[in-house]
Amino acid sequence: LSRDWSDYALWWEQKKCWLLKTHWTLDKCGVQADATLLFTPQHKMLRLCLPNMKTVRLKVSFSSVVFKAVGDICKTLNIRRSEELSLLKQSEDTLKKKKKKDKNTKEPVIEDILNLYNSPVISGSPASPGLYSKTMIPIYDPVNGTPVSSTITWFSDSPLTAPNCSILAFSHPNCSPETLAEMYQPRTLADKAKLNAGWLDSSRSLMEQSVQEDDQLLLRFKYYTFFDLNPKYDAVRINQLYEQARWAILLEEIDCTEEEMLIFAALQYHLSKLSLSSEAQDFTNESEVDEVEAALSNLEVTLEGGKMDNILEDITDIPKLADNLRLFRPKKLTLKAFKQYWFVFKDTSVSYFKNKEAGHGEPIEKLNLKGCEVVPDVNVAGRKFGIKLLIPVADGMNEVYLRCDNENQYACWMAACVLAAKGKTMADSSYRPEVHKILSFLKMKNRSTSPQAVSDPESMDMKPERFVSPRYAKKYKSKQLAARILEAHQNVAQMPLVEAKLRFIQAWQSLPEFGLTYYIVRFKGSKKDDLLGISYNRLIRIDAATGDPITTWRFSSMKQWNVNWEIRQVAIEFDQNVSIAFTCLSADCKIVHEYIGGYIFLSTRSKDQNETLDEDLFHKLTGGQE
Repeated sequence: LSRDWSDYALWWEQKKCWLLKTHWTLDKCGVQADATLLFTPQHKMLRLCLPNMKTVRLKVSFSSVVFKAVGDICKTLNIRRSEELSLLKQSEDTLKKKKKKDKNTKEPVIEDILNLYNSPVISGSPASPGLYSKTMIPIYDPVNGTPVSSTITWFSDSPLTAPNCSILAFSHPNCSPETLAEMYQPRTLADKAKLNAGWLDSSRSLMEQSVQEDDQLLLRFKYYTFFDLNPKYDAVRINQLYEQARWAILLEEIDCTEEEMLIFAALQYHLSKLSLSSEAQDFTNESEVDEVEAALSNLEVTLEGGKMDNILEDITDIPKLADNLRLFRPKKLTLKAFKQYWFVFKDTSVSYFKNKEAGHGEPIEKLNLKGCEVVPDVNVAGRKFGIKLLIPVADGMNEVYLRCDNENQYACWMAACVLAAKGKTMADSSYRPEVHKILSFLKMKNRSTSPQAVSDPESMDMKPERFVSPRYAKKYKSKQLAARILEAHQNVAQMPLVEAKLRFIQAWQSLPEFGLTYYIVRFKGSKKDDLLGISYNRLIRIDAATGDPITTWRFSSMKQWNVNWEIRQVAIEFDQNVSIAFTCLSADCKIVHEYIGGYIFLSTRSKDQNETLDEDLFHKLTGGQE
């Protein structure tokens, strides 16, 4: 037959492996006469559920390792930084709940699937060169950076036409409260651990992990360090990130206070209004600046270190904070009584004294904040600005509460604590931006009291239940909820579309639980199961019954980590002769190991690199010395 067989290869079912080394003989590959080999295309259709809950069907390589396949998928969907995403198989529990619900409904559920491979696949048609060419460099439209035109220049025959692209780059009106109630909501930390059990192994191919043609997988942001988010090039990436954050909040995969829930609701309401209006169709509402000019002014700011007032003084002198704050240490069965002390923050530690005059002598206590957990304890409406510090000590965590008087004091001390926890001082260039970020978040929480917006007729049919999680929807009557969302909306009503999405992502990032992925593990020598929380810079051992953190280990103090494949145990060594080992009960140990190695890989990225990734380094860090 004269047809193109270039995409076909041999798949050995019993051994679950591809025979891709075409210059080897079958004998060298270990194939015996009784083996059954399948001659099959390497690229097959796959259904992907995106973070915005839309499903796309596209051709994916079933023979490349998942890390590479995700890279190709992201190129097709125009999402930069594919290393932050991965593929997830839905767990049985979440599917069971859906199936039960489906039995009760009479009508068949019709999924709206976006086909990104519109041309009918004629047997033997060559794989579209635009999708699989190995030497693609993305070209963004230099004028406005919109993904549409740039995508078309990127793939000459890309399936991503303008209407399809807007499905990926814009949010669409929210789902109904009934649909929301039917979706799987994790109730406990153990339920949250189940959500993370299905990540695919990045160093094996889809076929090796029993994924069949036309199966459905979830494409999600797996690692919570979003590098270089740029509204100019990242319309799709920002929107999908916003959507992933939004669903995490609506389905209570991450906890937030009522005050925070109202901000998220207000931003969603604002975005749904903008998306319906025509103004949203303009991707970046900014005046066209010449690329070179923009790059130069960017460089200028970077060189000046973000316009510092007194640069020389800052270099020689590490700034310190000193002020009256109130302190409380929880003991069993005592009421919260905060007592005032004079606090001095220097380097990465905080000392407190009886009063300002005693500040030159010995402190009552000095708290070293390196490696501690910093949790905001804030209620703006109630004028409560607290910081909860969980400081690691030999036998677990030491709990300390600080209370500030006002927003500004809180922002300065909170930012200092956040930096100190990472081992940085206030001399670090990220200190001021951190203070500003905290202040702008508090400003959004600050409720203005003008009731006029509530009488606005068009806003009365806003269906507020769409914007909050079912638990909060049950707590209030619809009208009350609408009034509170509109009140919060006044603080964000002037924001343009992309900024509002970025604000939503920032607010999500400032939640105490943000970026924690949970697994049920059994530590070596322990009699009971614990939870392990993995974040971008640390591991946390959490009591499964109470949800309290027991110990924190920073990646920065990690010396080596590997897996004993026979007993499937992950072992990690830290500085100061601390070593831990655990087996993972809610997922395969390779998944947990890959998470740790993946975060360390992502921390090696820098601005001066071009977009290419060191794939070998990724597999070296995540492979577990297999």
